[in-house]
Amino acid sequence: MNYDRCFPLISLIFWLIIPARPVVANPLLTQNPQSKGPSEAAPSVCPRPVLSRLQRHAVAPDETVDSIAQKYNLIPATLLAFNRVLREGPLAVGTQLVVPPYNGIAVRIPEGKTWKDVADNYNIRADALFEVNGCQLLSERETPEIVFLPGVNWSPGGRVRPAVSILRGYPLPFAADAALGYGWLLHPLRGEVIFHGGVDLLAEIGTPVLSVGDGIVAFADRQEGYGNLVAINHPAGKQTRYAHLDSINVKVGQKVKLGELLGTVGTSGKPDLASAHLHFEVRYNSPLGWVAENPDPYFIDDLEQLGASGE
Repeated sequence: MNYDRCFPLISLIFWLIIPARPVVANPLLTQNPQSKGPSEAAPSVCPRPVLSRLQRHAVAPDETVDSIAQKYNLIPATLLAFNRVLREGPLAVGTQLVVPPYNGIAVRIPEGKTWKDVADNYNIRADALFEVNGCQLLSERETPEIVFLPGVNWSPGGRVRPAVSILRGYPLPFAADAALGYGWLLHPLRGEVIFHGGVDLLAEIGTPVLSVGDGIVAFADRQEGYGNLVAINHPAGKQTRYAHLDSINVKVGQKVKLGELLGTVGTSGKPDLASAHLHFEVRYNSPLGWVAENPDPYFIDDLEQLGASGE
């Protein structure tokens, strides 16, 4: 079943909008709260479903899609996903737009599939999808018709993809082998199943570590298991993390450009591998904190440019 077609679905939910203040991305590095699974979540601690917190916006004179998106701390693609009228012609004054609290899309769950299937298809953690939809996705029998997918960007033709235009670089000077990938896997040292929030790229100690996009340094210091860590906040609520570094070459608040030197590969902290490597993460800002997402889709174009073979 192909899920790539995105459904704005505004005709179904436009009159059920409940006003809410826009969510502003936290510029600081914060720890992600521990997400609970469906059997553990208490209704009192779950946020209201995103699709019950949509807002209306009446287009004012001289406003553009970009300026409206900026006002609500969104990217234009999010407004395009929720408002078909924006794809049909010039933006008229007074047009009523639907504005979600943060970036993402709404999709209809295909017949015979569940919200867990959708989470797998879009590389979204099932527990994150569960919580942003109000902890209402309790079973296959209770799967709703429409769900909100955080951090997924709409693009023309009904296809969705990560915001590769924002993160368009590679964190090392060469295409490295990934010793540990993203997601649930068996820990190579402890022999237990863990959730790995990023990708471990093999490289020798001292290898330059590079920013994958423009941004501002949110953290540059030692932090628990990460060891020497650099975190960069990028536009559109994206953040990248570079861990287990040997040295750090940037400071908090510093503006960095694509390809700028952040530090060097090391073995600090508590790495999951005995071999030297860079632990690299991509995260998006949400009411749940900085939620990890699969970095692999961001590497596709960059690996081709670096001459890497394989998938």
